[in-house]
Amino acid sequence: MIHKTIKLSCFALLLPGILYAQNVKKLSIQEAIQLGIENSKNLKLSQNKIDQALSQLEIVKDNALPTAKASLIYNHAEIPTNKLVIGGAEAINLPKRADAYLATAAVEQLVYGGGKLKYARESTRLLSDVARLDADKNKEEVSYAVINTYYALYKVAQSKKVVDQNLASIASQLKQSQRFFEQGIVTKNDVLRFQLQQANIRLTALEIESDRKVINYNLDILLGLAEDTEIEITDPAADGMVKAPLSTYMDMAFANRQELKTLDLRNQVAEIDIKSVKANTLPTVGVGANVYYINPSGDFIPSNHQYIVPMTLGATLSWNIGTLWTNKNKVSDARIQQKSVVIEKEILNDQVKIEINKNFQEYQVAMNKISILETSIAQATENDRLLESKYKNNVASAIDRIDAETLLYQSKINLEIAKADAGMAYYTLLKSTGKISQ
Repeated sequence: MIHKTIKLSCFALLLPGILYAQNVKKLSIQEAIQLGIENSKNLKLSQNKIDQALSQLEIVKDNALPTAKASLIYNHAEIPTNKLVIGGAEAINLPKRADAYLATAAVEQLVYGGGKLKYARESTRLLSDVARLDADKNKEEVSYAVINTYYALYKVAQSKKVVDQNLASIASQLKQSQRFFEQGIVTKNDVLRFQLQQANIRLTALEIESDRKVINYNLDILLGLAEDTEIEITDPAADGMVKAPLSTYMDMAFANRQELKTLDLRNQVAEIDIKSVKANTLPTVGVGANVYYINPSGDFIPSNHQYIVPMTLGATLSWNIGTLWTNKNKVSDARIQQKSVVIEKEILNDQVKIEINKNFQEYQVAMNKISILETSIAQATENDRLLESKYKNNVASAIDRIDAETLLYQSKINLEIAKADAGMAYYTLLKSTGKISQ
């Protein structure tokens, strides 16, 4: 019984750790991006818009199919005054009631409508391509949102790591100052300064942990994970950032930017709209066949020779001649709309160049910051080592010792943040090319 109790107690102690482990998910930045894309509600909405555009295309295609109509009419007449005398002629006796059936069936096919059906199909197809481009752009936005949040979590994780190191170091310094105080080497004020430094670092650690929980929760939502999932991230810089000249990123942007492709498609749509408006001035040709069933006998199924079934074949040529002089302003309006699209693309071209150049320069600065901070850490490490030696030999004050240590750990935090900023600058540059995943 005692052994069972011990086993149950051990299991109870291990259970929180087991449950915690089940809620931890280790993700690389590429895995996080893929997960975000798979679970994005915005992308599901984009796919729905694509399906809607394709449905509209099928509806337009149906307009080219022949139309068919059928009808059946039944008439019943009551004739109270059924005797008719005209002039001095013999009286005509009509029946007191009469029934009749009339059925029609017609099939019509538009042979030529000035090309309007063809233009409608082309225009709708291009608009479905626009919907796909919009979905691609939304995919890039979702990827960038995941990357941004992932790097934010990376920043706080690295800052927490440095702060934990700082806490361990300051605890060692505090013990040393207490020994020095007991030996009469330093004053009580020196011990208090280390204690105050330790309290300030602990406050910083609390703020970092609070930020980490907020960012982790936001990333859970973005990735479609359970809201209590602890995400363990890897170093995103390990994926590598390929540096290329500015011209390469410019070429990528003009080849990949969804907004530019969308304007190209809208320009094609505008060109088709012009053709469609011009088609209003053209004649239309249609063919049709009609079948009639006329049964005046009153019987639903009459005997022979009491009904007739005439059939007709016909062709229709129609031309609204008035459009020859009323349509020209509509064509002019369509051309103006197309010109607006062309101007919009010219403006966007300039904006893309400015955006790419700005993001490229910011990426360059971010990479240079890393080099500078790595140098400053080497200097701060040497300065910290010297001040530690001087403090041990009672040559430097506690303030000098704390300042040197603070400078070192702040430099380490700055370096980690700079690395994250460089990663974000790189992905921001890729986003401005229109394709984050190269």
